[in-house]
Amino acid sequence: MPLRNFGAILDFAAELEAIDAEFYKKALTNPAAAQHKTLLEQLAAEKEKDEKLMRRTCRESVCEMILEPIVDFTRAPFLSDRGGAETMNWERLQERAVGLEAKAVAFYAEAAEKIRALPEVSRALARTRARRAAAKQRLEALVE
Repeated sequence: MPLRNFGAILDFAAELEAIDAEFYKKALTNPAAAQHKTLLEQLAAEKEKDEKLMRRTCRESVCEMILEPIVDFTRAPFLSDRGGAETMNWERLQERAVGLEAKAVAFYAEAAEKIRALPEVSRALARTRARRAAAKQRLEALVE
């Protein structure tokens, strides 16, 4: 599904944060992830906070919206399977989480570039990208 305008990008960003928060919440119920409970709780909370940020940014920037369409930007490259977080082994869970963070980093980098005409919004997307990159690094640093 194409992301053809400013609102669609921020709506998808909020949706991405919500489904990733849900992934981390489900992972909290997985016994294989018990020793990483604190990190998973932090990641879920970060995603919830970023979802709120994306929704607020959209609301506050409505009057600045540019009607110029955005081209060559779709949701598909940034979607991933999030199923099974409650039951997979830790290695698979960690791998899946790193993949989610990597796709989010790529999405936010491209989204910030696509709407650079709105500097405040572009900066909010870039800051979220930086947080997601840091989360990816924290996940990659975990060693069993």
